[in-house]
Amino acid sequence: MSTFWFRHALIIGVGLIGGSLARAMRRAGVIERVTGVGRSRENLEQARRLGIIDAWHDNIARALQQEDIDLVIVAVPMGEYDRVFADLARHAAGGVLITDVGSTKRHAIEVAGKHLGSLERFVPAHPIAGTEQSGAAASFAELFDHRWCILTPLASTHPRALQRIERLWTACGARVVCMDAGLHDELLAGVSHLPHLAAYALVNAVRRSTPAHCEHDPFAFAAGGFRDFTRIASSSPEMWRDIVLANADVVASKIDALQAELSELSAAIKAQDGRLLLERFAAAKAARDGWLKRYGGDS
Repeated sequence: MSTFWFRHALIIGVGLIGGSLARAMRRAGVIERVTGVGRSRENLEQARRLGIIDAWHDNIARALQQEDIDLVIVAVPMGEYDRVFADLARHAAGGVLITDVGSTKRHAIEVAGKHLGSLERFVPAHPIAGTEQSGAAASFAELFDHRWCILTPLASTHPRALQRIERLWTACGARVVCMDAGLHDELLAGVSHLPHLAAYALVNAVRRSTPAHCEHDPFAFAAGGFRDFTRIASSSPEMWRDIVLANADVVASKIDALQAELSELSAAIKAQDGRLLLERFAAAKAARDGWLKRYGGDS
């Protein structure tokens, strides 16, 4: 009798997250077979050579013709959700468990509901893990170790489906927590989406504010602080465009909050108000130091 929890997983989008999840499931011994689907044949073939997946298709409909698929993992950019869930609605068997790894859960639920109708078998998930790298070759089994994975089940989610996905993520090394999708999007807009926007904005601010006649490249003098702050600006522009558009209302409010903070600092600098600057810097340092002390800064 098989000891695998799942016979055959279909991972739609074998990039950093999808590839790492395949590796983590193999490490945990919970999956018998993995098939990948994606747009890049080169990436999929590399994933097969690396042993991340057993086989691949470039078409969701053909991949779902395999009758033993019992788990579908959607790991594509948010902008691809409508197309993917339309295909799943047409071709996925009724008993297949479906989950995702998307960064905005209200959008994921809305799109899934539009196409699937009943959401009993869909368990929305978001692993809080990643790097600025992309593609199957960047994946690794340890990506989710000791990291949060947030599940945002609905009242209609079947308890058994939720239990299986929670157990899967725990086996892959993650710490699992459940919350409302709206709360997830509010929290992640501040600690994930806004930092990426700030990193992109900072690089562009330096690039665009340097006088055209300047004989020196400002980036030539950038050191550790600039490198560390802007690391995530090397992330996929397409992926982050889709994320912030899918969470537009909350992200816009976080941008407003950041702009208000910067406006206060700008006014204080112009007024030579060292007291206010020190107050704001000290408050930020205390908040960050407290985060590091409580959580180690890894979550």
